[in-house]
Amino acid sequence: MTFWILSRRFGRLRPIMLCEPLLQIDLPGVAKVKSGKVREIFDLGDALLLVATDRISAFDCIMPNGIPRKGEVLTQLSHFWFERSAGLIPNHLLAGPEAPLPAVLQPHAAALARRSMLVKKAKPLAIECVVRGYLAGSGWKEYRARQTVCGIALPAGLTESAELPEPIFTPATKAESGHDENISFDEAAGIVGPELAAQARAASLALYTNARDYARERGIIIADTKFEFGLFDGQLILIDEVLTPDSSRFWPADQYVAGRSSRVSTSSSCATISRRSIGTRLRPRRPSLPRWWRRRRRSTSRPTSG
Repeated sequence: MTFWILSRRFGRLRPIMLCEPLLQIDLPGVAKVKSGKVREIFDLGDALLLVATDRISAFDCIMPNGIPRKGEVLTQLSHFWFERSAGLIPNHLLAGPEAPLPAVLQPHAAALARRSMLVKKAKPLAIECVVRGYLAGSGWKEYRARQTVCGIALPAGLTESAELPEPIFTPATKAESGHDENISFDEAAGIVGPELAAQARAASLALYTNARDYARERGIIIADTKFEFGLFDGQLILIDEVLTPDSSRFWPADQYVAGRSSRVSTSSSCATISRRSIGTRLRPRRPSLPRWWRRRRRSTSRPTSG
């Protein structure tokens, strides 16, 4: 895949090559049990292998183009946050990011490098565990209509992207296709049981608060995020991915302004695009030359007098 970049120093466009995105992966001899919107799941008998592809997904649409090495970024971020939060709640990791792969996976080591996780076989909770620290997305839409988010009453006068007085737990349903639907805590308790819902809420708020404070010191706002939990040997553990751009809204702190939209995530950006254009294949193209370069070209192309 070729992209064109403009070098002001050398005054010309020059091509650069990027690696092709990994959109599909199969491992001969290893059973694939599920193909998600971004991740592929393989059964290793006593464990699962999660492989993050470079696919881009928004709502129920998987884009025809991917982002080269996106899966590596998602996986390495998850490894970082899993290790950092291990003292708050156990998680499903069976090996660290630098651990060697099992023998059965060694023939596929190059394809799996930096984009795979070896994890426990947990039973996922049937709810999404969302924590919001700022008023954005569907939460902002509900607040404008009813001054609540997932049934939680909020103070009057808040603006879009405003920081909430304190983080709130706003669970959602798990949709096989389409977008998850926000539900109240009581509805979540009705799905997974009051005790598990309370444990998931406490763990979600603790995880978000810890990550929010860590990121804030480094100039990053975590506006909201989604956690996944499962049961392993009767214990609630953290699973799937953690605090990645696919599951969270990250805003640069030095560009944050309350009262306006801060569209960073794929889903929020695609919400403004028509469904007809979402299905159109996007192609890299040669960009238009900037105005200063066009003026320079015109001036240097004029014939000299004499």
